[in-house]
Amino acid sequence: MTDVVFPVISQSDPDAEGTLATWFAEDGAVVAEGDLLAEVAVDKVDMELVAPVAGTITLIEDEGAVLRAGALIATID
Repeated sequence: MTDVVFPVISQSDPDAEGTLATWFAEDGAVVAEGDLLAEVAVDKVDMELVAPVAGTITLIEDEGAVLRAGALIATID
């Protein structure tokens, strides 16, 4: 199992909170390494999050969740 975590977006404030803006993957979907999983946002910066490995994704956090860097948002088996 591989954890998918909310990324550090601001190097000047690595503990900044951000929003899980959009999921592009559905819970239980099979994803390939490099597939677009989600879009995250901190202040005015948006970032795309891609699958680090291939497998079946289990979503843990919902769209709109406000999270800190390192928060577990999904797993891939």
